[in-house]
Amino acid sequence: MFYLVSDKGRVVGVEPSTTHPVSRGGLCVKGWNAFGFVHHPDRLTTPLIRRDGELQPASWDEALNLVVEKLRNVQERHGADAVMFASSAKATNEENYLLMKLARAVFGTNNIDHCARLCHSSTVTGLAETFGSGAMTNSISCIDQTDVIFVIGSNTTEQHPLIGSRILNAVRNGTSLIVADNRRIRLARHAELHLRHTNGSDVALLLGMMHVIIRDGLADHDFITTRTENFAALAAAVADWTPERAAVATGLEAVEITTAAHLYAGAECAMIFYSMGITQHSHGVDNVRCIADLAMLTGNVGRPGTGVNPLRGQNNVQGGCDMGALPDLYSGYQKVSDPQQRQKFARAWGIEELPTTPGLPLTRAMNAASVGLLHGMFIMGENPMLSDPDQGHARTTLENLDLLVVQDIFLTETAALADIVLPAACYAEKDGTFTNTERRIQRLRKTVEPPGEACADWQIICDIAERAGYQGMRYSSPAEVMDEIATLTPIYGGIAYDRLDTHGLQWPCPDRSHPGTPLLHVERFTRGLGHFSPVIHRLSAELPDDEYPLVLTTGRTYFHWHTGSMTRRTHLLDREEPRSFIELHPDDAARLEVRDRDMLLVSSRRGNVQTEARVTTMVIPGVVFMPFHFAEGAANALTNNVLDPESSIPEFKVCAVRVEKLP
Repeated sequence: MFYLVSDKGRVVGVEPSTTHPVSRGGLCVKGWNAFGFVHHPDRLTTPLIRRDGELQPASWDEALNLVVEKLRNVQERHGADAVMFASSAKATNEENYLLMKLARAVFGTNNIDHCARLCHSSTVTGLAETFGSGAMTNSISCIDQTDVIFVIGSNTTEQHPLIGSRILNAVRNGTSLIVADNRRIRLARHAELHLRHTNGSDVALLLGMMHVIIRDGLADHDFITTRTENFAALAAAVADWTPERAAVATGLEAVEITTAAHLYAGAECAMIFYSMGITQHSHGVDNVRCIADLAMLTGNVGRPGTGVNPLRGQNNVQGGCDMGALPDLYSGYQKVSDPQQRQKFARAWGIEELPTTPGLPLTRAMNAASVGLLHGMFIMGENPMLSDPDQGHARTTLENLDLLVVQDIFLTETAALADIVLPAACYAEKDGTFTNTERRIQRLRKTVEPPGEACADWQIICDIAERAGYQGMRYSSPAEVMDEIATLTPIYGGIAYDRLDTHGLQWPCPDRSHPGTPLLHVERFTRGLGHFSPVIHRLSAELPDDEYPLVLTTGRTYFHWHTGSMTRRTHLLDREEPRSFIELHPDDAARLEVRDRDMLLVSSRRGNVQTEARVTTMVIPGVVFMPFHFAEGAANALTNNVLDPESSIPEFKVCAVRVEKLP
């Protein structure tokens, strides 16, 4: 948490909160520079409409009337589900709720989704099945109370630096750390055990650990008996996964797997942290199931210093999910397929009926649009031209739409393709709430006015609804929107702005007398009994071969965030990491006759990019790593568009590439 410092209508700095239980007076480098892009000259200041192939300034009346007219035209020609609404994990809770309401109540479609589809949809699916809730089970403060921390698929010190620093402090105070990541990330240097397993072999590693725990009598049978179901099926599934078999599948030594199992299961309290290194796979849901199984097997759920703790990728991924910006769920994870829930929302929204069939996940909507089954998209605050896999596919899809509307603060690579662009206010220019990775709902307060004619997302959405003939989105402020959310969303039932003034509240918070919930699943799981969900180890969809002999994995860097639209317009951050790069091991570099900073051509079956070499032992032989922030060296020109069949998340973390030195 931080405070913005303003002077004469401009944001000039930030000050961290010294009393906040998460930040505790600290900020990461991106937090210290969070004001750097607010007044950038690239900010959108007026609506734009494409005329004669060029985006040209227009009035709000003209632009919004055209949005409604064209959305209606697409639906009249092709049906209500011919349009897709994409919400944003950078927008507030209130704005995500309102876009969900606009899609369902005004335009009659459940085709609403957001970028959790690209980062944590596997978590929502996997943890909802096993625990009954797809959220972080514990609080960040539990790091100070645990004996063992198991970090898998998360470069925590770079991507969640305050949490990473807290983990490092715990290690200094005696907590044992296990890191499972084949990159030699900074956190791994402080680990008691660093498991550099093969990309995509997380299930095999976790099955092997669970085999050892059961075989060696380390399972918590009291917890299993009283708090869970389906243990016999799990025990049968891991029976053949000896550490020797798991070693073959993971590239590890059997003793490493055994040591990890004993270290984790032998602790009184152990926490698991993971992020997109677990979720972004064609078997991402299975990865999450295994993590949940491991925690239940050892009784590490429902107590301080324990739990399964997914770290969200953007500032309001949790809130976007909570608000029902998902194709099959209303706010609070209430199913659109449930007639009672549909009736409740329809009655509250003043309409006769709501669509009954779950909508398209965003990734499947892109595929549907590419074959002419979806014709219009409204995208708020996201940039799929850089964030989606297979950039060539994304470009072709967006260019082929009958209508593309983009609402954003900059003319992003996606906005540049739009038919209509709507200029939005950034976080410093509006009120609302965000929900952080530990389910903490916090206030956002307006500091300065937006530039030019830009407006807050919530105001634009409500104006569109009004012009579409719907009278049920007339609000005086975001606080009034939150009041509506609370009446319809049991886990937010006690949330109101006057209760959030200090440090916010953690959901579930069912009524105004409730203090919030720091720990989930304390006496019972949200679903009742925790459900062991055994899985089968599956290989990644695309493995290296003679033509494409290297494995590419992608991620972020310390200085940049998501598609770089904000951080690359922040001088200090862009100065520190100004260009695209690819990490490759010295053995691979020697074979390719590549030196540090050579320019390389990186190719996959989907495209190619030019980027700069970084020769480093951060990666293992046969694996290369690229960040995806850079439009001029876009990692997602290479990545594979294959999807997890259950969560529809793409496999960003494994694809086959070829690297060649440029002359």
